[in-house]
Amino acid sequence: MMMKALEAGGLIPVTDELREADEDNPKGYYELERVKQMDKGDTSWVADAQGKVVKVISALLEHLPADYEYKVVFMRRNMDEILASQKKMLERRGEPTDRVSDEDLTRLFNKHLQKVETWMRAQSNFSVLYVDYNEMLASPEPFAHQVNQFLGGRLDEKKMATVVDPNLYRNRA
Repeated sequence: MMMKALEAGGLIPVTDELREADEDNPKGYYELERVKQMDKGDTSWVADAQGKVVKVISALLEHLPADYEYKVVFMRRNMDEILASQKKMLERRGEPTDRVSDEDLTRLFNKHLQKVETWMRAQSNFSVLYVDYNEMLASPEPFAHQVNQFLGGRLDEKKMATVVDPNLYRNRA
């Protein structure tokens, strides 16, 4: 949702378009496979991404090169909804969904988030804006404004808000 909004607002997404839209994410994934290789040292693509927008999962933020400034729009979402979404995706793929209990996953993920947030606060080259996924779905305009201001005030807020699609909110807690 946020990547689509940023693109609509006028930013260029860095993506390789390898992962196509599907039933789990009908609007597409906006991913760059090379991002997943940062922990193995592949960060040469970062230089070409300056001034653009890249989707990076929280576990990989610490692998971004320290010699750049980053503005991170960090999406937060209800944990029960994340777990429901992941289970549905695994079921569609025919993969097991019961390897770890929801309680253990919740505990581990919350611990991970605390670690990432603590780490980001300690970085002098990171500015972070936290956006609540559920609240943005319910009322996209104020979040489009907030994100626009955070990113320098040059984005088209109206276009950003219009791409937020509440019909894609399928895994409600």
